[in-house]
Amino acid sequence: MIRALGPFAVAMLLAAPAVAQQVEEGPGGPDRVSLTVYNQNIALVEDVRNLNVPAGRSRQEFPGVSASIRPETVGLSGRGLSVVEQNFDYDLLTPGKLMESAVGGDIGIVRTNPGSGAQETERARVLAANQGVVLQIGDRIEVLRDDGVPTRVIFDRVPANLRPRPTLSVTLDAEGAGRRETTLSYLTAGLAWKADYVARFDEKAGKLDLTGWITITNNSGATFSNAQTRVVAGDVNLINGNNGYNPRYGQPPRSVRGNGTQTGGQGALADVYVYPLPEAVTVANNQTKQVGLIDAAGVRATKRYLNVVDGFNSAEEPVAAEVGVIFSNGSGNAARALPAGVMRVYVKDEAGEPRFIGEDQVDHSPAGSEIVVTTGDAFDVTVQPRLVSSERVSKRWVDYFRTRYAMEYTVRNARPEPVTVEVRQRGLGRDTELTDQSITGEMRDARTVVWRVPVPANGETKLTATITTGG
Repeated sequence: MIRALGPFAVAMLLAAPAVAQQVEEGPGGPDRVSLTVYNQNIALVEDVRNLNVPAGRSRQEFPGVSASIRPETVGLSGRGLSVVEQNFDYDLLTPGKLMESAVGGDIGIVRTNPGSGAQETERARVLAANQGVVLQIGDRIEVLRDDGVPTRVIFDRVPANLRPRPTLSVTLDAEGAGRRETTLSYLTAGLAWKADYVARFDEKAGKLDLTGWITITNNSGATFSNAQTRVVAGDVNLINGNNGYNPRYGQPPRSVRGNGTQTGGQGALADVYVYPLPEAVTVANNQTKQVGLIDAAGVRATKRYLNVVDGFNSAEEPVAAEVGVIFSNGSGNAARALPAGVMRVYVKDEAGEPRFIGEDQVDHSPAGSEIVVTTGDAFDVTVQPRLVSSERVSKRWVDYFRTRYAMEYTVRNARPEPVTVEVRQRGLGRDTELTDQSITGEMRDARTVVWRVPVPANGETKLTATITTGG
């Protein structure tokens, strides 16, 4: 029995033959299905079914499609078939909908005496089913309510417009009769995915073990069984109606770069990457599923200390260096592109127990990329910049201004082992010249110079340089 009808809860009993007839109409679920899940709460479904189609026009039903289907994206293909019309019925069979459809008609009311167990059945006409159910039984008007007396409601049939699950019905025109394979494809909202990683870093060995997971969340209203599944890293352009907002899908469109579709194997396609899961998975409705993406051991990795200096100024206090772990996602045949996601880093303490030291959002990384995971700040490794002097070196109005800066960077290390700190000076202008450097730096880009500064254990290193740059 199903309990509930608003505040006047009752137990409702559906006529069994009517339910069975409704459920068994038309073909069942797909014979096989594949999913391509994008970053933007949308997925492409390819639903393959074997249908026995008569010659000429006929209506075929496809129960079990996603409740969040975008009907305008539906496509159907099959030998000798053309589509005349299609309808998506998503008025689902529920106790409340069943009672609403009975307004103006008759139902059976069965009450059971709690003491004797005797049952009494009456016929009643449903006058209203708004905030409660109003009945006419003979000459009296009653409100159906839960007053402690067990009550059942019997319906004679299920209305044709109510479906036990979302159903797509398609009117086909077939060149000839016979069984044939058809492929139904459509976009649906309610499916999303993300990537998560765990890195176990061994600093002394200079290696890490990397585990990656794909997490798929399904709120589409349908279960996809044994689905060949792919996920797409990168955004595709989506356009919805109503001046850029479609209330049915619950979010405005997102204008982004790239176009994409599914592919048979991992790799670049247009401006996106496609990752097939290693085996078919069942993605149930209202479920979050995790599937392994990568499991790599002994990946070479190093720790990096970084300090970024913006502009040419003096800092009153030392600034903590940023700590990161750097590694590459393979080379040659072992190279593997990694989708963007959150990477969490663990190290072992003195007792050998793993300890969480930080997490970072990493971008999509093509195979062979250098990946940097920032885990936090090292307060025992600091950098203090000081502007020693500055002077204009071009004062003619026909020239753009150039300034010569004398800079000093004091890099301190309170750790018991030596470290190397990457100092980046940003804010450079045109035609930059580096002179009088105590450590030779390199231009990372047109506006950034980088020095790698070695610092002894429990010591400090002073980096000096003169930077002449245009405004």
